[in-house]
Amino acid sequence: MIDFGSGVVLEELASIGVDKVTDVLMTHHHRDQGQGLDKAVAAGARVWVPHHEQDLFARVDQHWQGREILVNYNVRQDKFSLLEPISIAGTLKDYANYTFGEHTFNVVPTPGHTTGSITLTTELDGSQVAFTGDLIAGPGKVWSMSATQWSYNGCEGVMHTLSSISALRDKGLQLLLPSHGEIMEQPSAAIDPLIEKLEQLLRLRGQYSDYESFKEPEFREITPHLLWNARSFANSFVLLSENGKALLIDYGYANIHAIFIAGTDRASRRPSLTPIERLKKQFNVSKIDVVIPTHYHDDHVAGFNLLRDIEGTETWVADNFADLFEHPMDYDVPCIWYDPIPVDRRIPLEQTVVWEGYEIRLYEQPGHTLYAVAISFEVDGKRVLAIGDQQGNDGNLNNYVYQNRFRSHDYILSAELYKKLDPDLIISGHWDPLWVEEGYFDKLQRDGVSLKQLHDELLPLEKIDLGAEGYCAWIKPYQLELSGGETAEIAVEVLNPLPQRDKVTVRLVTPPSWSTETKERQLEIDPHEVATVQFAITAPAGGTANRARIAVDISIGDRKLGQQAEALVTVK
Repeated sequence: MIDFGSGVVLEELASIGVDKVTDVLMTHHHRDQGQGLDKAVAAGARVWVPHHEQDLFARVDQHWQGREILVNYNVRQDKFSLLEPISIAGTLKDYANYTFGEHTFNVVPTPGHTTGSITLTTELDGSQVAFTGDLIAGPGKVWSMSATQWSYNGCEGVMHTLSSISALRDKGLQLLLPSHGEIMEQPSAAIDPLIEKLEQLLRLRGQYSDYESFKEPEFREITPHLLWNARSFANSFVLLSENGKALLIDYGYANIHAIFIAGTDRASRRPSLTPIERLKKQFNVSKIDVVIPTHYHDDHVAGFNLLRDIEGTETWVADNFADLFEHPMDYDVPCIWYDPIPVDRRIPLEQTVVWEGYEIRLYEQPGHTLYAVAISFEVDGKRVLAIGDQQGNDGNLNNYVYQNRFRSHDYILSAELYKKLDPDLIISGHWDPLWVEEGYFDKLQRDGVSLKQLHDELLPLEKIDLGAEGYCAWIKPYQLELSGGETAEIAVEVLNPLPQRDKVTVRLVTPPSWSTETKERQLEIDPHEVATVQFAITAPAGGTANRARIAVDISIGDRKLGQQAEALVTVK
């Protein structure tokens, strides 16, 4: 079955000779499509849901607990969600193929009615058909205009609907089967008037030019073999080989309208392969061979798994943050992608790796975040350095974030690195390519020293040095899932922030009914050094919890610093 409604359909199936439903495939999360899914699960059916909307099915209780209500500017229709979570068999990933019984379905990403909506295409009785959910309701019709407004007074859903139905039009379909509305036996005749009307609406709003830049990715040639994806939200760069292969530096969201729309939940952010399709056609690229990140932030890496799954692209990641890619739940830093990202090759820092004749080196580059690198290579006779989000072209040092594990001397280190490597060209995460002029690195060096000096003066470092970040303990994993009665190990990293070696006491704080092998550990730590201690925690059997809090209370000598670090434990 495709979409399910209230589940009353189960009572009618015998009349057409059906005695068992094996699978239910959902096009989107809205309640009118799936409010009876508990009946499907009870009947033994497996439920499959759009990958980007999985949390609005399996963890919708968490969504309801956290959804903004007051001072709410998020007008996506995610309150039109299920009231209770349901068990899912798996997710339907964009562009992938899935076989159920005798039919293979292709998952076409078609955001518009919701951010995570999909269309399922397959061949039935010799015809190419599409199950379109609520994307289109009839010739020139959509089921809901309200659903296309995602941000307050925005029209992102209109732009996405136009892009989605245009993509369907090019697929040579013979039949459109919507969840609401009428069956369409002439897809082009149904789609064309809808395109015309929605474009008229954008012109009336004065936003048609936004749509024009949204629908057409733009790759600009920096040098003959180095391209810039100038319309992605965070810049993505392409290194071209002579035999049609491409190496990407960063690959996040296709455009500004794919991010910062409304909310930060999984269903609000969706990468796309549309730029890749354009890249292949425009520059005769046959294979997206490798992608390398400058750092871990979602706007730079959201599309990595999509590239791996659909294009077969290998992910190469620097040694200093590859673990964060593969184990994101261990870390408490901003802007982590929702899923682990497999790493095909860990690249040692400051060692040359060769790709298609290009010599590439990765250098540690703390500042914007501790988990970052600068990527050095030469192309078309130019020395190039990719620096991610370290700073803008004006050189102002204002893009550091304390919770990204910023240290006050980081920009001194990056200035020294840039001066040593002496690139002709700097390519960055959110600014135009920069051809370096004389004196630029000297300015970075002076400002880096000033930035450190100001932090040194502002903080009481002579008495206690908690660093610019302001903490002396961290728990890993930061997010943990376990079953009731299960025991799990956690590691606590502890910094001695005092100028002398001292005894550090780490006391574990858990909910009252939880058990631990010990509540306290003590160790001697040298000044400004970090040590690690282990604890085992056991959640009570028979209970559940969503984000139960644990913490560690730190004392150093006679100085009590309080509960310096927390972690979140979900008990299933």
